Amino acid sequence: MNASKSVEFIVRFQSDQPEHQEETRPLIGSERRGAGPDSSAGYITRGTLDRAGYGSMSRFQHVGQRRDACHPPFLWQQAPRERQSGHDATSKIFLFYLIFYGCLAGIFIGTIQILLLTLSDYKPTWQDRVAPPGLSHFPRSDKSEIAIDLNDEVSYLSYVKAIREFLVAYDMEKQTDPMQFEDCGEEPLDYKNRGDLESDIGVRKACRFDRSWLGPCSGHSDPYFGFSEGKPCLIAKLNRIVNFRPKPPMSNESIPEDAKHKVQPYVIPIHCTNKREEDAGKVGEVKYIGIGGGFPLQYYPYYGKLLHQQYLQPLVAIQFTNITFNMDIRIECKVYGENIYYNDKDRYQGRFDVKFNIKKS
Repeated sequence: MNASKSVEFIVRFQSDQPEHQEETRPLIGSERRGAGPDSSAGYITRGTLDRAGYGSMSRFQHVGQRRDACHPPFLWQQAPRERQSGHDATSKIFLFYLIFYGCLAGIFIGTIQILLLTLSDYKPTWQDRVAPPGLSHFPRSDKSEIAIDLNDEVSYLSYVKAIREFLVAYDMEKQTDPMQFEDCGEEPLDYKNRGDLESDIGVRKACRFDRSWLGPCSGHSDPYFGFSEGKPCLIAKLNRIVNFRPKPPMSNESIPEDAKHKVQPYVIPIHCTNKREEDAGKVGEVKYIGIGGGFPLQYYPYYGKLLHQQYLQPLVAIQFTNITFNMDIRIECKVYGENIYYNDKDRYQGRFDVKFNIKKS
């Protein structure tokens, strides 16, 4: 018999029972070891199966099936009951993970909801690690570099446009509503307290700030903000922090010598100078235009977007009236206060620097 074929059923006729033909098959496994005298020397007969209670030979016909193209070797075919059992196990696993991940999602959503119940819509829960405000300026530029050519109007039009768009909110025509704005004076005053950070009082009024207080940098008398004459203006502001009260410096020790005269009771002073030693004497005269030449305290504290919807930050215009032309000059501006600090990793915390290059032929 060829090795590539399965064992075929062998039908033998017993010599002692010629009238009765029994179909036999080779013994497999333990059947061979336990064969008795009626096992036909290694073969199971139909009679043996009947006496053993196995019934018809058809239950074992798969043992002797011939392998062919439709029945490749070593192919295990599940019985219907086994396939049903596999489907049941897959369904149970799917149901388990569905419930498991559903519970995780429910716990996550519940935790977030509980956290939101502890937070106020009007004030920060924790402010002990809030950094001091950053100092920003307009116009902004890539890499904090402002390069213009006085003979080329196009070179500075983008800077002029940025300042114009920023100052639109400071037009007095937009600050006429007496329910949202109030006059806070044109001289530096103490903090303007408007109650606690709660909704009981309602929306707070904002102090008016007239852009005309910025003088030649307001855009009224000079629509080019000094850029066309080589006397550029920068508009500086402190970034908003809810309920933050900047404190003026108590002494002159932390302030540069040429800025000590700026210390006032109700003003946060700002001062600009050359950042690099090689630029000393090239910055020229610097003018600080605004209420008190700095940031007056009556515009603080800020109560947040919900309670202080029309809030306007006080501005300071910085004009460089005699800066050296045709060279790179790096300038650094800082604000000074008891609770204003600087961070070497944050170039805008309490300060900013900008590089000017004004070409003139």
